[in-house]
Amino acid sequence: MKGDLKNMFYVGLVVMIYAFTFIAQLEAASETKTCVQRKSPCFLKKQTCPKQCPSFSPPYGSTKACVIDCFNPICKATCRNRKPNCNGKGSACLDPRFIGGDGIVFYFHGKRDEHFALVSDVDFQVNARFIGLRPSGRARDFTWIQSLGLIFGPNSKTFSLEATKAAKWDHQVDHLSLSYEGKEISLPKGDSSVWSPPGDYIKIERTSDINSVLVTLQDIAEIWINVVPVTKEDDIIHKYGRPENDCFAHLEVQFRFLKLSSNVEGVLGRTYREDFKNPAKPGVAMPVVGGEDKYRTGSLLETSCNACVYSRSLEKIEPLLLNQNTVDCTGGSSSGVGIFCRK
Repeated sequence: MKGDLKNMFYVGLVVMIYAFTFIAQLEAASETKTCVQRKSPCFLKKQTCPKQCPSFSPPYGSTKACVIDCFNPICKATCRNRKPNCNGKGSACLDPRFIGGDGIVFYFHGKRDEHFALVSDVDFQVNARFIGLRPSGRARDFTWIQSLGLIFGPNSKTFSLEATKAAKWDHQVDHLSLSYEGKEISLPKGDSSVWSPPGDYIKIERTSDINSVLVTLQDIAEIWINVVPVTKEDDIIHKYGRPENDCFAHLEVQFRFLKLSSNVEGVLGRTYREDFKNPAKPGVAMPVVGGEDKYRTGSLLETSCNACVYSRSLEKIEPLLLNQNTVDCTGGSSSGVGIFCRK
């Protein structure tokens, strides 16, 4: 009897040691980051990624990545999906449906084959090219975001990304085209494939084998991008009148800003300003917000518009306090910011 108890004691001890070792290995495997923004409530606090998403750039097959928000007073790293969350703040999806930094949903239709500044700040700008069509009898275009143009860095470097035109959607084909400083980028297919130029101002990382990337502007913003078509189901429901020779491949986009100035502008950028009063009418099925004349640019990489503030400024920027809690609809139907997540 005593021998049995002794054996059970040793077995229990071995199990405990193994468990503690396993937990220690998990904690050691989790990546960490420290917030260095002086006005952040998390200034100099180290945040460790949860065990459910231990890496900021997870390996092949991972559905979630670790993120930190230095202006969230909770000061804890969280997990987020590796593709745009079209029900989260900073998103631009569908035809185009935006969710601003204030959490308010609005539509900005722009005009097909024209360009508009989504975000214009003193040291970077993001423009979008809209594609679309106008069925007979309609007063305005149906539009989608087909490409993004980024201008950034001390020498106004340029990067563009577009959804390539396709008659029919093939989910096994990469519909993304990338270029840096006017030269095409070859980004190998495969989850977590990464490209970055000398100087490291920008990093492009695939978040799936094809058609999805994360664009990181160092210390400025993270942009999750996914290419999707206008499906036959969408066409029937919304009566787009989509032709047979074009599936209108377009971008789903979500921004996460690491800093913005108090003067930030743009269709989306203005919604992060503390003094912005969103004109979107509450309770309306499609609250449309204007601004075409304010934010129209001459081309995808043009920084001039009637309200644009880009100046290549390298002066110290007084940043806005950004609380950008990401919204994850996988845990329930309510996003927590006045947005109902679709099933």
